[in-house]
Amino acid sequence: MSTTILEISEENKIDIAALQTRRIHLAIFGHGTVGKAFLDQLFKRQTQLLKNKNIELVVFVVANSTRALFQKNGIDTHWEQDKRSKGSSYSVGDVISFAHHNKLENLIAIDNTADAAFTKNYELLVKNGFHLVSSNKHKNTNSWEEYRGLRGVLKDYNKSYLYETNVGAGLPLIDTIGLLHQSGENITRIKGVFSGSLSYIFNEFSKKSSSFSEVLAKAIAKGFTEPDPREDLCGMDVARKLLILARELELSVELEDVSVQNLIPKALRNVDKETFFKELNQLDHPYLIKKKNLKKDTVLRYVGDLHGDLSKEDGGILKVGLQETPKNSMLGQLKGNDSLFEIYTESYGVNPIVIQGAGAGANVTARGVFGDVLRICTKLT
Repeated sequence: MSTTILEISEENKIDIAALQTRRIHLAIFGHGTVGKAFLDQLFKRQTQLLKNKNIELVVFVVANSTRALFQKNGIDTHWEQDKRSKGSSYSVGDVISFAHHNKLENLIAIDNTADAAFTKNYELLVKNGFHLVSSNKHKNTNSWEEYRGLRGVLKDYNKSYLYETNVGAGLPLIDTIGLLHQSGENITRIKGVFSGSLSYIFNEFSKKSSSFSEVLAKAIAKGFTEPDPREDLCGMDVARKLLILARELELSVELEDVSVQNLIPKALRNVDKETFFKELNQLDHPYLIKKKNLKKDTVLRYVGDLHGDLSKEDGGILKVGLQETPKNSMLGQLKGNDSLFEIYTESYGVNPIVIQGAGAGANVTARGVFGDVLRICTKLT
């Protein structure tokens, strides 16, 4: 029996690598410090991802709250200049229409804003073919009803929603807790320093002779706090993070269920920002007293604590506040602006799983967003 050899001419050869390459289309909302850092990281990695993973990341729109730049074949490193000259007003509906009109597939919407109102678009995006990645924590801290509603839409449309950066910036915290919980591990407590800015403030204040206002001013100058540091000092950012972790354990809790210690004197809570900065020294006396009253070999830490019977839907106790912590403990040994999370489980007993690292910063957060994007890309390829 003879063997037939099929010869393929050069012009008819199939580029197998090209067939295997999966093009992922990204819509990026928000290009402030985190959004810009994310784009910088993406451009540096684009070629390597295409070469090593056959993943082609194409940013077809980049937008802020008022204007957007649309490019079917992808924006490049000149996007800021192009957006100034070619950008236009837009709606989320325009982004969806553009994607559908140009038959773009494998869609991911990335929310790097801090806008609570923008998160109302999530369901619309999912229903129109988008997966979601978000550093914006507002959606996960709205009502339990809205939280569950989005999960229902995600399930109905078989889409992913990843938000690792909502709590620990670039740390693999939500993913770890989710895997433990889904595998049946009984998590009994989650405790830690959740805020990089408050970590830095109390690390410095506890070990140095500087006044509280001097330490706070230093943190502001380093960019560790929000432009109005009261957003950090009021404790609500830590409360939202604790709420998100509680909901990862399927606890039906609301933001109002979190007991929060506000670190701002009542007289300074509602004044304008300029007045607050002028009156920073009002913080010095009360915190000096707290430092003087510390027990030997203890330090101050602003701690988030989830405990109680976490196996029951309504069994969690959520508390956020200033605590005396032994210097030789994991929390007591924190340095810089690191965050630290202790995860206690039934199997591990008194020895917690500890996740520690940089808990703030645009580059760290952007790296976490990038990680979430790549997790979705892996599912799509």
